[in-house]
Amino acid sequence: MSNPTHPSATPLAPAGSGGGGVSRIEHGFEIMVFASRWIQAPLYAGLIVVELLYAYKFLTELWEMAHSITSLTETIFMLGVLSLIDITMVANLLTMVIIGGYATFVSKLDLEGHRDRPDWLTHVDPGTIKVKLAASLIGISSIHLLKAFVNIGNVQTEHIKWQILIHLTFLGSAILLAWTDKLMQRERKH
Repeated sequence: MSNPTHPSATPLAPAGSGGGGVSRIEHGFEIMVFASRWIQAPLYAGLIVVELLYAYKFLTELWEMAHSITSLTETIFMLGVLSLIDITMVANLLTMVIIGGYATFVSKLDLEGHRDRPDWLTHVDPGTIKVKLAASLIGISSIHLLKAFVNIGNVQTEHIKWQILIHLTFLGSAILLAWTDKLMQRERKH
């Protein structure tokens, strides 16, 4: 005789199978809500196009630097290098958003056993993505601030003050996001 209190005694009925038209409507609506995640797929495809445009921008700036290397001063050359680093960091940010966002909100990436699978993809969640994005924004902001410092003779003091304020805002936001994510991780473990 089976034990009715044992979890395996009776199979679980699908949600909404209790009968009635309302449960079928609710179930259909829930399927539609879940399928709506695919609306984001074209957004990620658009970000891939943006990343291609950034790669093109990088290559054109690199070509211009290489073409005029003999006439560039050290400061102008350094500003060009910082621009290339800035473009690369924004492209890294785009990659994180595309891969992490798609894998978190749209569909799992079937990359088991792929030799180039990023390590961070195994523990990606919305909180992790936010912290990584905030850290990337701090890096990008740092590059812009460094460019202003290198070119300080041609940059208005007011502009540098605003850049410092924006950078500190990004820094404070990243610290708060990381702290919040750490608290949430601790809560999940308990």
